[in-house]
Amino acid sequence: MRFRDSVIWITGASSGIGEALCQKFCNEGAHIVLSARRVEELQRVAKTCNGPGEILVRPLDICDLAEIDQAAEAVLHKFGRVDVLVNNAGLTQRARVIDAELSVYRNIMDVNFFGPLMMTKALLPSMIRRKAGKIVCVTSVAGKYGSPMRSGYNAAKHALHGFFDSLREEVYADGIDVTLAVPGAVQTNISLNALRGDGSPYDKMDPFLENGMSTGECASRIIDAVHSGKREILIAEGIARRNVWLKRWSPKLLSKVMRQRRTNTRYVRQNNIEG
Repeated sequence: MRFRDSVIWITGASSGIGEALCQKFCNEGAHIVLSARRVEELQRVAKTCNGPGEILVRPLDICDLAEIDQAAEAVLHKFGRVDVLVNNAGLTQRARVIDAELSVYRNIMDVNFFGPLMMTKALLPSMIRRKAGKIVCVTSVAGKYGSPMRSGYNAAKHALHGFFDSLREEVYADGIDVTLAVPGAVQTNISLNALRGDGSPYDKMDPFLENGMSTGECASRIIDAVHSGKREILIAEGIARRNVWLKRWSPKLLSKVMRQRRTNTRYVRQNNIEG
């Protein structure tokens, strides 16, 4: 049990990768704090976590700074510390730039960027005082390259990489590890909750997600990376992994590939893209 008696706080814990992380950290002997907005789903996840550690359900809106500060105070009072913060909550988009309202971009940035930023700042002082701690951010291959219909999501994930790469250098001397987990296609419901241009739910499952990596496999790789103190881990296969490398070594070729896929009617139909 690599994380026995460690206190792990996971946001976005009510489903998907967050749920799998809760279960696997619990199996590693950790005390788990589960946070998300859906109380009933958090309670459901808590019942699936069977391990020697304590489970605390702490409902939270990561866009609300006052809630975050109150939650951090309560968690630190109860456990005395947080050993690992996992910023996992996320929200994506399915709309062209020209069709997306400004409120959609603000919402996506609040959840994907300012939420992790505020969670991190709420716990960072206590970690610095202890000269110990691990901060994990679950980003996406969307933070490595751009793709159509996801401009706000891509922007937020790129911002996360810049922020947490900077933070890593600032807190190195304080004994704090910062790990970026970069998944590709994983079997989650993120596309169902994606925002259309007017802010309404997309409410469709993307086939590439449906056929993606299991949440359990993704969570296992994240935990391995956190334990070993990795700076960053790419958790992607197939096209997504290829695109990350194309962006680095041949951006022009990647752009050509993305445009061909975007105009390919079969691709558009399979991915439920509109407009």
